[in-house]
Amino acid sequence: MGDFWPVADVLAHLAGRWHVQRTVRDLTSGDEGRFEGTTLFRPLPEGGLLHEESGMFSWQGVARPAERTLRFLPGGSPGTADVRFADGRPFHQLDLTAGHHVADHPCAADLYRGEYTVRDADHWRTVWRVGGPAKDLVLTTDYVREG
Repeated sequence: MGDFWPVADVLAHLAGRWHVQRTVRDLTSGDEGRFEGTTLFRPLPEGGLLHEESGMFSWQGVARPAERTLRFLPGGSPGTADVRFADGRPFHQLDLTAGHHVADHPCAADLYRGEYTVRDADHWRTVWRVGGPAKDLVLTTDYVREG
């Protein structure tokens, strides 16, 4: 892939409100779900951003509210982030200075591999591939800046 949009400071870039659309495909069963909602990146008192996502997730004909919270903290080098779960456990590092980043997160017997792509100032995408003994998923999320 080409046409990446470099981001000098990932925290400054992500700050604000984003419209989110996600597809979740189970490659084993062929089932597909959809999430639509918003993600708000707001400042944390100690520095960094709190990522709060909420919306509706539809799976196998059933729609229900869904939410998640992450923390994006200043990373080890300028303009990068240390992404953590809400409880502080490490998730992955994030460096979008080239407009593209691949992150791995081992979780028990599963491996989560995420690819971040920044298209321009107001559009970015993540594609997470989840593989393991009980999971074979692809989660594709498009973010569009609001306001």
